[in-house]
Order: sequence, then structure tokens, then C-alpha cells
Amino acid sequence: MNVAIIGLGYVGITLSKAILSAGHRLVGVDIDQKRIDELDDLGIFEVSADYEIIKNCEVVLIAVPTPLDERRKPDLSFLNSAVSGMKPFLTKGSLIVNESTSFPGTLREVIASELGSGFLYASAPERVDPGNKAWNPQNTPRIIGGLTSEAAHEARNFYQTFTDNVHLVSSPEVAEAAKLFENTFRQVNIALVNEFAQVAHALGISTTETLEAASTKPFGFMSFTPSVGVGGHCIPVDPSYLSFAADRAGVKTKFIDLANQVNLAMPEYLAARVDEESGGSIKGMSIQVSGIAYKSDVSDLRESPALPLIRALRSRGANVSWHDDLVGSWNSENSVAIKKVDIGIIVTAHSGVDYTAWKNGQTKVIDVSTSTETGWPKYL
Repeated sequence: MNVAIIGLGYVGITLSKAILSAGHRLVGVDIDQKRIDELDDLGIFEVSADYEIIKNCEVVLIAVPTPLDERRKPDLSFLNSAVSGMKPFLTKGSLIVNESTSFPGTLREVIASELGSGFLYASAPERVDPGNKAWNPQNTPRIIGGLTSEAAHEARNFYQTFTDNVHLVSSPEVAEAAKLFENTFRQVNIALVNEFAQVAHALGISTTETLEAASTKPFGFMSFTPSVGVGGHCIPVDPSYLSFAADRAGVKTKFIDLANQVNLAMPEYLAARVDEESGGSIKGMSIQVSGIAYKSDVSDLRESPALPLIRALRSRGANVSWHDDLVGSWNSENSVAIKKVDIGIIVTAHSGVDYTAWKNGQTKVIDVSTSTETGWPKYL
């Protein structure tokens, strides 16, 4: 089949590999000229910033970012731009699938209403987990909901060419809501364990030991790990899309909103803990943060809680540098090699980082990463 992908970020690129491996012909559209040039150099499939490239495509997949705006409300500017750009070049009867995560009603109210009749519409919210080598497009089940039964079945037939398990639901709204609830579930439980970590500290007991003890129950319990907060495109963002949808329907999401507040407050809480456990003030101290990406062994900074932690530490007067070779640069600053400092904080535990300089310099090391095994925070 002739397939087009609109948006060649981490979702689009992952999709492209699966689609090509299934033997489909592929073209791609992106607004980032640097990415286009990189893909052109590889020569695997044709890419362009010009939507005309999608002419004669039987399947068009939308995989553009759907972030939050400065008020933490849904920002569909990339999606709206993609829909406007593709509209003049679509082939009647083609299948249009939205992979971009958004609130229930997006496919029907934003995409289909703008593009009009004459097309098949389906929602198949992406389930890509960057850096996860165990789960990929082939073995990760996909949820699909179509505006019509014909659209749903055509989408299923297409996805089954490269995905082992496709689950059809009754409407695109169900598919869209399922994706949001998956990550809201994680947001809420991470907030719960983050709040418990604060309670455990106040009570003078070990968070990790308590969680290990609770985990011995063979039923009715699922363990989560404390963290500096939540990062990436999904967990910090999707619950806000669900809350937005609920608000449109006249329902207040007190639980979801509170979970979001708890996780957003974690960087400030940890900065206060470091302050408290460093004699009451870190003013003038040298602190180095290791790992500012949101997840181990990826370079993605989106919604990374390490960034507000750095700002919180600096607001308390600390001289803060950071090390993350995968990121390289952020906010006009560059990654600094691990060096002797007063306090070293491991936020994201990338593989292969050499902490010899901290060890030899008798740096006070605090591990607040989710990889911590013997206490949270772990003091090395």
C-alpha cells in the first residue's frame, strides 16, 4: 500500500520502520528541516516539508506532537496545522488514522469535521515506549476505533500487516480515552507513592523497605517507585487531556488534578530535602545533577522533572551544573563531565556514567532515580 506519515518524531520514525518492514511504500512529512535532511541522507524513504508528497496515498497516519500550552491545557496547534496541510492533497476513499494522543472527540470533531466526507477515519493512539527493547510495534497490542465499521476494519487490516494483536473498540472516543486512562493510571499511582515517600520520611521509616514489604502480598497490590516527578510526552500530559475532556463534559477530576499537583511539586520538595539535609542551606554549595533527560538511556527532555529540580536548587543559591552526554546542551548550557562537587544528585540513571570523580572527591551523592534499589532517596 502507499502510506504517508505526517510527523517524523519518535512515534513517526518507529512507525516508519514497522511499515517498511511490512513491505508498504512510504513517504513522510515533517516541518523540521534538520530531521528531513537526516532522513534524506539515509535514503530509506522519501520525506519532505511539502504535503504534496502524500498524493495518491491510500493510508495517511497522523503522528504529530500534542503537548500542553503554558496553562497546561491541550495544544492542538501541530495537529490543526497537519490537517490543514494535508487537506488539498488527500485521495478520496483513503484511510486517515490519528496516532497522536488527544482527548476523546478529537478524530470526530477536529480531524473529520475539517477534512469532510469521502474518507475513512480511525483512531489508533500510539503506544511507543522510547528505549524499551522488550516492546515494539509488532508485539505491542494496538487499540483501534473507527468512525464507521468499514473504517475500523480497514484500519485493523492495515495494522495487522505489522502488529500481532489489534483490539477493535466501538468508537474512536473509546480508543482515545483508553490511551489517556492508561497513563492517568500511572500518573495517579506515581503521585501516591511520591506522597507516601514524604510521609515515610516524616515518620522516620524507609520508603523502599515499606514498599518491598507491601509487595509481598500476592494479590491486590501493584508496586510503584518514588521519583522526582514524571516526564516524557505521555504521563505528565495525558491526564491533563483527560481532565480537559471531563471539564468539557461538566465533570470535575479532583483525583487526577491532585495527582498532577503532587508530581509537579516533587522537584521543589526534593530541593527542600537537600537543603534540610545539608545543614539547612545549600547557598554557595556546588551541586551537579547527573541525567537530565526524563528517562534512562534516552535524550528526550520533554517534561523532564530534572529541569525544575535544577531551577529549584539554583533558587536556593546553589551553584548547579549538570551532566548528560545524551542531551549535550539545554537552555544555552552544556553538559559538564562528572567532577568533584559538594553534592552529586543522580536524577536519571543513564548506563555507563563514570562517577569516579565523585567518589574520589568525597562528594555527597544522592540517588533519586527510579533505579534506586536500597532506599529512596539513596545516599551513597
